Amino acid sequence: MKIAIHGRSFTTETQPYVQALFDILRDKGVDFSISASFYTHLLQAGIEPHTPKTYPHPHGAPDADFIFSIGGDGTLLESVMQSRSRQIPILGINTGRLGFLATVSPECIPAQLSALFDGQYQLEERTLVSLNSDNDLFEDYNFALNDFTITKTDTSSMITIHAYLDGEFLNSYWADGLIVSTPTGSTGYSLSCGGPVVLPTNEVFVITPISPHNLNVRPMIIPDGSQLSFRVESRSNNFLVSLDSRFRIVDVAVSLTLKKSVFKARLVKFKQDNFVQTLRTKLHWGLDARN
Repeated sequence: MKIAIHGRSFTTETQPYVQALFDILRDKGVDFSISASFYTHLLQAGIEPHTPKTYPHPHGAPDADFIFSIGGDGTLLESVMQSRSRQIPILGINTGRLGFLATVSPECIPAQLSALFDGQYQLEERTLVSLNSDNDLFEDYNFALNDFTITKTDTSSMITIHAYLDGEFLNSYWADGLIVSTPTGSTGYSLSCGGPVVLPTNEVFVITPISPHNLNVRPMIIPDGSQLSFRVESRSNNFLVSLDSRFRIVDVAVSLTLKKSVFKARLVKFKQDNFVQTLRTKLHWGLDARN
């Protein structure tokens, strides 16, 4: 088994669990390498990684059977960049905060690794959204697991986003911006702007306006086989485009086309993983603060 490991900073409380992970990999004789930035942090934190093998993020991610993501959901999104079209399965270990994607708790690392080595897991495929533009804005990383957004660059005036669905005019959004989220991203930025929660297996995209000028404009769900295209008007003659946490400043002359990616992200899930349970836990559904 070959494993690539990527991560971010973690708290002193989770440090013993991180060390335990590397100890287990060493004891099992696993061939693993670590992203260079995370390797540096491990040494600074006093962690013994038990390997000299490193790779640069994201371009040098090695061929591997799995990618371990140690951090929060943002770290896992970076791991998706490393996987790209190779669709390397990603195991998300949550040393961050909310953790909709990284669901393995630090204290569960020994048990979950044991299940992984014994083949007691499933691979859950998640749809990605892919961006095409006049100029290659994001090069080889023109995809996102969570969402694609168009937003204004200044703080004074809204922008106008002309949206087309499969070539037919859909709407002109006078707003601070627009989000197109995957089912995975429905619990992220889209949710905070009033978008619906969508089960990860649904084959849809969610279009959510950000602070629209017209209050009758509402989020919309479309089939993920649809193609969206956009033309933007802005007083500053530019706007921001983002794919997950990566963003670019774009001239209004640039046209944008969005569709489902030809490849998917593959997440490692264990028997006890359940999206509805995650919703109840993370969003405190079913609880009454008065009791």
